[in-house]
Amino acid sequence: MAMTGRSVIKELTSNGPGRVGLALLALLCVTALVVVFTYPRDFGSEHWGNPSRWVNNPRSVPPAWTAAFDGGRLFRHRSVELTEPTESQATGRAFIQRFDLPVSFAAAEPPNFVALSMRGFEFHARPPIISAFLIRPDGAEIALFRHVLSAARAGESTPTTRHTDEPYRVVLSGEGSAGEALARHFRGAYDFDLSSDQLRDDFEGWLFATIVDGERRPLAGDYTVRVEIMAASEDDRVDSIGAVFGGAVFGVMGTDALGRDLAMGLLFGLPIALLIGIATSTVSTIIGTSLGLLSGYAGGRTDQVIQRAADIVANIPVLPLLIFLVFIGGSQLWLILLVLVAFSWPGLTIMVRTMVLQLRHGQEVEAAVSLGASRARVIARHVFPHTASYIFAQLVFFAPAAVLAEAGLSFLGLGDPSIPTWGQILEHGFRTGAVFLGYWWWVIPPGLLIVLTAVTFMFLALGMESVVDPRLKGARR
Repeated sequence: MAMTGRSVIKELTSNGPGRVGLALLALLCVTALVVVFTYPRDFGSEHWGNPSRWVNNPRSVPPAWTAAFDGGRLFRHRSVELTEPTESQATGRAFIQRFDLPVSFAAAEPPNFVALSMRGFEFHARPPIISAFLIRPDGAEIALFRHVLSAARAGESTPTTRHTDEPYRVVLSGEGSAGEALARHFRGAYDFDLSSDQLRDDFEGWLFATIVDGERRPLAGDYTVRVEIMAASEDDRVDSIGAVFGGAVFGVMGTDALGRDLAMGLLFGLPIALLIGIATSTVSTIIGTSLGLLSGYAGGRTDQVIQRAADIVANIPVLPLLIFLVFIGGSQLWLILLVLVAFSWPGLTIMVRTMVLQLRHGQEVEAAVSLGASRARVIARHVFPHTASYIFAQLVFFAPAAVLAEAGLSFLGLGDPSIPTWGQILEHGFRTGAVFLGYWWWVIPPGLLIVLTAVTFMFLALGMESVVDPRLKGARR
């Protein structure tokens, strides 16, 4: 039966599996287009693979929506940034800018970390002095941090700038002065001695706590991180001051061991998966169909050469060859696609040849030959249309196979590390022990997306069954 594009669409929309497949494919394609036009082109190398991009994110934490099931125990990730000081004042020969960064704390568990991020300092004479304090709900003010920027070097132009490209970042739990100040506060306010081991193991827990009946209790309320910049000139400035309170939950899909937002990686992996599936299946189908049509219609030595080549390629072990090629040429996505294409065509070639052998002795083909039609015209107009429905169904089947193949290769460590594919995310999760540590958000979502993509093409293939075999028409209405 000859097939047209309109008849395929009509048939897909007339049965349940076809409609589901088209709806899922439309959803995947629209989402992929949004990602392509909104994500930077260098997201893989410059963002996903750059740990400095994710330093302000908590590591290995579940999605934020899971906090709805914990009874308010988990602290939600928060960040505050100011570009203008809350208060400015001149005191003698110094000019002080204050930045008040508020945060409310009502959870049973403290933040995972507290970090300050400062960017774009500019000064004219002496370098500014930076001080940070935590103002607690009980009125206590704890000194957290003090730092003097490096002075202007010989020959450096005025005004002097510091930390304009990358911010100056301080994790307060790593500051010895903060631990000493916190220990002094607990000793004076509660007559409670904090050991260095307690501060090292759980600095944030003590920072957001009080002592009740000799035991530590979370101190709920409004906190303020106050950053003071003491400058020598009123013209000295800073572009932004920020504070990050690392949460026990983060984002829509949580984070991995490097603090990377898994939702961003999963979304970026969608157009990559569709590219792998559609590109590989399309090129493989074109090669397999062309060789099958030529082999079946030409016959003779041409047929023998193509069929023996198909037999040889089909029996080459792909995985050892791919490991060797990756070892020689590196883990490149284009290399994986090339290997998948090179070894996917033999099966289709053999099947198309079988169909053509039956068609070339039919009345339609013999009539076209008797009228003087060229070999190319006979194949294109009188042979190919009768095989098109089967070929299109095979194209649909090839797509999920390619996606699964790439995921499997990435899981084995053979994928391109510069591109966050779903297989790469799974591989990194297994390599760092996410399964054994119970980090389900790192393993289940990419696995489900791989399954969803495969199921989408499976529904399309089921919807195409009545096109391939008209006897099934109406069976799946």
